[in-house]
Amino acid sequence: MPPGYNASAREKFTKAMLSVLIVNWNTWDFLRACLESLRRFPPDEPMEIVVVDNASADGSAERVREHFPEVRLLAETDNHGYAKGNNLAYAASSGEWVLTLNPDTEVLEDTLQSALETLRAFPKIGALGARQIGPDGRTQRSIRGFPNFWGIFGDLTRLGRLFPRSPLGSYRLTAFDYERLQPAPQPMGTFLLFRREAMPPGPPFDERFPIFFNEVDLLYRMREAGWETLYAPQVRLLHHGGESTKLVRKSMIWESHRSLVRFLQKHHQTRWNAPAIGLLSGLIYLAAFVRAKGTHAGFRA
Repeated sequence: MPPGYNASAREKFTKAMLSVLIVNWNTWDFLRACLESLRRFPPDEPMEIVVVDNASADGSAERVREHFPEVRLLAETDNHGYAKGNNLAYAASSGEWVLTLNPDTEVLEDTLQSALETLRAFPKIGALGARQIGPDGRTQRSIRGFPNFWGIFGDLTRLGRLFPRSPLGSYRLTAFDYERLQPAPQPMGTFLLFRREAMPPGPPFDERFPIFFNEVDLLYRMREAGWETLYAPQVRLLHHGGESTKLVRKSMIWESHRSLVRFLQKHHQTRWNAPAIGLLSGLIYLAAFVRAKGTHAGFRA
């Protein structure tokens, strides 16, 4: 048995109230630290951990199997992306509470229990986001509004920074108060604790958003069904930040911008505003070209 692992800990991972879902791709060092933090700081109630390894080439799956036998491992032979990976983990989980957690995070002593107690205290809230703290000790900006025409236009033109409390600033939410417990449209998917009953039937993540905006799409659909999302500053975790996507930066820039266009088309485009959405999509693709210094086919390239 690994150090710090005992029979009582094993029992916690078999009769789950909380299911922790982690999708990993080539980030073993961060994944190891993440799993060690979960082992060190479990909640007071039973927990299970499901890791989907998306065909990593760094030995992640073998190392999880060796060093973390309490983890339910799904070692895939293809890189399915984040959305399908989470759907696979979700289907294999059983907890009343479902936490999607990035492998480049580490929970702290009270992270999980505080998150559970907070979400349980608000029965009309479907999901909860946490305060993400960087390695420098600073609170990271992790809350955005749902993408819409004026919010994205304001972001692309930087007018949203000049008028942060107007519709032009509704996407970046630069005026968001990270010290206050409050509703939040879409916390970043780094840490999202869901009430299972609030999630839609079937696979919750739309796989047409393989890497980016899948959690945004899910939270948006949950809101449309009457479930709001809460930001809880007292729930804290360490976040190193984007370690998988850094490995293929140009591809991920294009994938993120294409997924933004897909979101706008799925949730906001009508026959009447299609020309405006088309124009905005052109600006989004232009921004991708500038940021990536060229074109790229994206995730499946």
